[in-house]
Amino acid sequence: MYNPVNGPRAAVTTRIMGASCLRSIALSFEGSRTACARSTSAASAIWSRSPPSPPTPRTAPTCGGARRRPRASSAECEAEGWRTEPFRFVRRGDRYFARGTTDDKGPALAALFGVAAAREAGVRVGVRLLWEMEEEIGSPSLEPVLRALARRVRPHSVVVSDAAWLDRRRPTSIAGLRGFVGFRLVLDTAEGEAHSGDVGGAARNPLAELMQVVCELHDAKTGHAKVPAFYDDVVPLSAHEREDFRRSGFSLATYRRDNHLRRLRTSDPVEVLERIWARPTFEVHGLVGGYTGPGIKATVAGHAEVKVSCRLVPRQRPEKIGRLVKEFVRARHPDVVVHVEGGALPYEGSSQGEVADAVRDAISFAFGRTPAFVRDGGTIGAVVSMGEILRAPIAFLNLSLPEHGYHAPNENFDWGQAAGGMAAFARYLEAVAERTGGRT
Repeated sequence: MYNPVNGPRAAVTTRIMGASCLRSIALSFEGSRTACARSTSAASAIWSRSPPSPPTPRTAPTCGGARRRPRASSAECEAEGWRTEPFRFVRRGDRYFARGTTDDKGPALAALFGVAAAREAGVRVGVRLLWEMEEEIGSPSLEPVLRALARRVRPHSVVVSDAAWLDRRRPTSIAGLRGFVGFRLVLDTAEGEAHSGDVGGAARNPLAELMQVVCELHDAKTGHAKVPAFYDDVVPLSAHEREDFRRSGFSLATYRRDNHLRRLRTSDPVEVLERIWARPTFEVHGLVGGYTGPGIKATVAGHAEVKVSCRLVPRQRPEKIGRLVKEFVRARHPDVVVHVEGGALPYEGSSQGEVADAVRDAISFAFGRTPAFVRDGGTIGAVVSMGEILRAPIAFLNLSLPEHGYHAPNENFDWGQAAGGMAAFARYLEAVAERTGGRT
């Protein structure tokens, strides 16, 4: 049934309105020459060019998200726990409430105003601002936009505003993201379900057999994958990386509370961070088949399916892991069909070099503390695409905090992070100018 609130027409309209708003903001700054929609599906991304003063060939693209999320009714919003109208911007004290304020509209606007401040101060760096609106659905329209930009500019670096710190007192910058590959394991053993009194003991049970397959694929107690060669490309953490993990502001108690976890596989905070940031995973998400209603229905299913995925770390490739899993299952269970679904490369950054030094300089200037370079356990496929297509290193000036409610009801962004973010982006551009030819 067509939903007038969440339907396809509303999605297109929302993206067009969002792009129009961003375009107007960008053009309001003196010197912004263009702010053009570049899309294959109704304003999926826009970019704006802000030339340096005076002109210089060095350019630093800045990328942020202005995501379109499904609009819900007032009753649905209240049921989710919203205390304000999520699609109406509300200021309370130094906090700004609305859906998407911290992920990623607030940080993206901090970048824009930081660029304006740098330009007003005479910083000699040209900037291309890119707002991408389809990250939540895999950024299907982004690559054509990036290829068009690549024909126009060879950037010094790409600055990304999307990601969060672990603690307000401990700034961090992202130096690695995990990749992803998903699987569906399917087994059909009969035309339909049958009474266990008639076939139990003689009929194959696809639910039980797929449980066995999962146990052969990984150790449920440790989480370790048993597939040969699964870990061959994993690079161990360096001592410097591990020390940055320690300085990240991670609290085991807060992590357990925020994620509603009763128990963890380890009580060592650094090992927890290694597990969620720097090690690959094999996770079981769902088992489909048989009877799942109240009580017991004594039948034997004829069909079962298991949904699993692997988060991958730098140097691992989704196509290789997909092939390894398929070959492993086929050799032991020929009639189990493995469907590989989805695939995104991990991102490997660096905490050393000119770009990392500029990030340290910017965050230290804006927030008074040297950032720790950490990783993030999630996947942002667009980051890999930007690095490869634009042939430039990635810098993260992420600003969100846990208390902002990432992806949650009452999502908000605060003035302290906004003001610091503007200063950080301006100082980053100034640092780039100093390293590549000075400023006026």
